[in-house]
Amino acid sequence: MITDIKKFLDYLGKEKNYSRNTVNSYEDDLLQFNSFLARHFGDSSFSLSAIDQVTIRLFLGELLEEKKSKRSIARKLASIRSFMKYLVKKGRIRRNPGLYVATPKLPRKLPVFLDEAAVGKMMELPDSTTPLGLRDRAVLEVLYGTGIRMGELIKLKPEHVDIVKNVVKVDGKGNKQRIVPLGKEARAALENYLGARRVLLKNEHSNMDEGYIFLSNRGKPLYPRGVYNIVTGYIGKIAEIEKKSPHVLRHTFATHMLNRGADLCAVKELLGHESLSTTQLYTHVTVERLKKIYDQAHPKADR
Repeated sequence: MITDIKKFLDYLGKEKNYSRNTVNSYEDDLLQFNSFLARHFGDSSFSLSAIDQVTIRLFLGELLEEKKSKRSIARKLASIRSFMKYLVKKGRIRRNPGLYVATPKLPRKLPVFLDEAAVGKMMELPDSTTPLGLRDRAVLEVLYGTGIRMGELIKLKPEHVDIVKNVVKVDGKGNKQRIVPLGKEARAALENYLGARRVLLKNEHSNMDEGYIFLSNRGKPLYPRGVYNIVTGYIGKIAEIEKKSPHVLRHTFATHMLNRGADLCAVKELLGHESLSTTQLYTHVTVERLKKIYDQAHPKADR
């Protein structure tokens, strides 16, 4: 099965245009499943046709015994289903046994977000007298001002930004492009940073300009860990929320848009969501906020 897994991962990367991180997650899940199957069948050269829904349930049961979270188990089941679908497509098996296994019911988690005052304070923290401070401000403003993902941010190049029309062309998941408006604060921060970007390129560790907008202190393209460290560092200074990540700014963008009356379908397009149900999660945040305000302010709110 290892050969089939390698071909599947290659298919995800080259034909489906999945990110390296996503492909790595599939690889981890499927290699773990393969190890289970070798133990289950007592032979590493087991037949793919021998894998049925009972076998998959036994694998999930083992994960439960190991105290794995339901979210982790659901992700592994999704990986198996996708892999089996690929095997059916390639004629390696006749049917997808993963379709007959129920997904564990997951608790609905509301997105973590910052309030508008906290965002305002955060934007004032970067040192505007240094190139790195200007970069940090631009990172924060663009993430919050556009709602794009961290992976989309680090792929931005100057040609993707139209300062005149105030829009950004974003390469999203599955290599799907979308146009996102660029607010005045994000535009100003970006222009200020681009003016100082050449200083980072002069760093002795920088070999050449690869064209990406956001750079590290060494003049290299900024990697996900770098963006993560920048954002979590500033969020930690203005909020005590448990989860601190670049995705919090995406959640904040969506929540603030809906709080101010934005159309749900429009927010869906801006975020690049495939399904409206994914965007609807933010309406629950808005409803919970309204309930809290009601409970605090209405004289007969005690329920």
